[in-house]
Amino acid sequence: MNRIGKITVRVEADVNPTEDPDKVRISILKVMGDLQLETVEEGGTYRLIGKGEGAESLAKFQELLRRERILDAARKVLFKGLHGDTVIFYLNRQVAYVGHISFSQNVGESPLGPIKVEVQCEEPRMVIEWLAPRTR
Repeated sequence: MNRIGKITVRVEADVNPTEDPDKVRISILKVMGDLQLETVEEGGTYRLIGKGEGAESLAKFQELLRRERILDAARKVLFKGLHGDTVIFYLNRQVAYVGHISFSQNVGESPLGPIKVEVQCEEPRMVIEWLAPRTR
């Protein structure tokens, strides 16, 4: 992993007025591991934002991809979200709350809104290969 270079992970999820912020926090932590999370208020809406550095900030996510045997599907989603030196993808919050991964669209697919994950690094293709290697 050290030849990939610096990795920065940013995770964010809106906290709807009807939601318990701790449940949103739990959803993020169950799929992304120990990220430093803070609540930010912007124009009357609240958002949880998490940040991490290095491959260890993706270790829990990588472990779940393997445990759930969704490497090929994940690989497809990750490459689709590749833009320059950044990979952007979305996770279903309700599924994340129970410790599983289900990729989502930006809007419409997850009733409470998705968890947005941005991974920025010098070699994003290598990070995708590490997270979700080809299985066939």
